[in-house]
Amino acid sequence: MKKILFILFLACSPLIAQDAKVTPLMSKDLADYSGKEGLMINVEYPPGASDPIHRHNAHAFLYVLEGSIVMQVKGGKPVTLTPGQTFYEGPNDIHVVGRNASNTKPARFIVFLLKDKDAPVLIPVK
Repeated sequence: MKKILFILFLACSPLIAQDAKVTPLMSKDLADYSGKEGLMINVEYPPGASDPIHRHNAHAFLYVLEGSIVMQVKGGKPVTLTPGQTFYEGPNDIHVVGRNASNTKPARFIVFLLKDKDAPVLIPVK
């Protein structure tokens, strides 16, 4: 299972922040929710890294561990998050801003996704 997750994240890494390091932490089928899975990842943004515009087609819960990041979904205001703060994206949200707030320090956060089993983690939006 870890090998499959590693391959999945290698394929998705260009869609996440440039040069971001994404480490899968856990994947679990949710027996009480047919066809759904929980997926937890650790994301490390190097200084100045940013995401392309995308969506997750999932419920995404983010928790900042270190550094500072800026997040924004379409129609919302950008928010700057620091360690201990959280962010949520729904399945219909388009993630228009995701970046490290610092050009000199790295940032690291955990994301928990509640998604359809075997669905892609990220979907690019043009």
